[in-house]
Amino acid sequence: MTSAILQSALAVALAVGMAPTATAGSHGPKDEPKKPTTAATEPANDDAANTAQDDDPDKDVKLAQPDFTLVGLPTTLRLPRHGSAFRITHRFGRPLGQGDFSDLLQDGFGFDSGAVIGFEYRYGLFKATQLVVHRTNDRTVQFMVQREVKGQDGAFPLSIDVVASAEGTNNFRDSYTPALGVLLSREVGTRLAVYAEPFWINNSNPLPKELTDDNDAVMVGLGARLRLAASVYGVFEVTPRLSGYQPGDSQLAFALEKRAGGHSFQINFGNAFGTTFGQIARGGNDDWYMGFNISRKFY
Repeated sequence: MTSAILQSALAVALAVGMAPTATAGSHGPKDEPKKPTTAATEPANDDAANTAQDDDPDKDVKLAQPDFTLVGLPTTLRLPRHGSAFRITHRFGRPLGQGDFSDLLQDGFGFDSGAVIGFEYRYGLFKATQLVVHRTNDRTVQFMVQREVKGQDGAFPLSIDVVASAEGTNNFRDSYTPALGVLLSREVGTRLAVYAEPFWINNSNPLPKELTDDNDAVMVGLGARLRLAASVYGVFEVTPRLSGYQPGDSQLAFALEKRAGGHSFQINFGNAFGTTFGQIARGGNDDWYMGFNISRKFY
């Protein structure tokens, strides 16, 4: 019984498969081709929209400028509209020069020590405009808006961005530090990007303003990123203070960085832990510390 049913089903399937297929003219000249339905045209429109979105030049990898920061300073890399990115900053608290090399080795090159950690999220609100929130584990929160004024092209040799930020301690409840800055960058081919970034930082002195004459600081960030191989970079930055509050040494850092798709992995060495503008303006010291940055783009 079962065999007979299977044979009958097979015969029907063969008959359907061997049936002649009607062509457009098989029913005579009176037959007209059917117009495509709305449902049939919608995927084509969706594909066109997706193609236009994928053609956004802000989504292209910039070989000379692959990330939104150097070590602590921002770059002029544009974030696509409604795109986003996430970054983790990590600075180990053990000075690398503490003790001898054996001591450093036993401490895992500082990995056994505490750390200053930051979490950052940025969002492309409009084209050429991005919003940034950065929080460190000492409960400092910084809000920043960055806007491109002019981009580098064949007729203009620089990219120019303006930046405004405000940070506060105790989860943005105390000791507010606003800042204003201009970011100037120049990409040289696909190998090098250089930066000059003047900033004014209010309330950079941690002491109450009633106890000090220098409560503000003017500093200029200088930096560069050099592509050493297809996706490997050397990074450098320094932030000398030009006037106002000037304790200690200028914050200085250099790094080795690897780009992998939408990720960037960076190991850095610097004389301070600062990752917000107020922290950077307060400078560094004579010790050196190891740290890393990890960033991820979502677009």
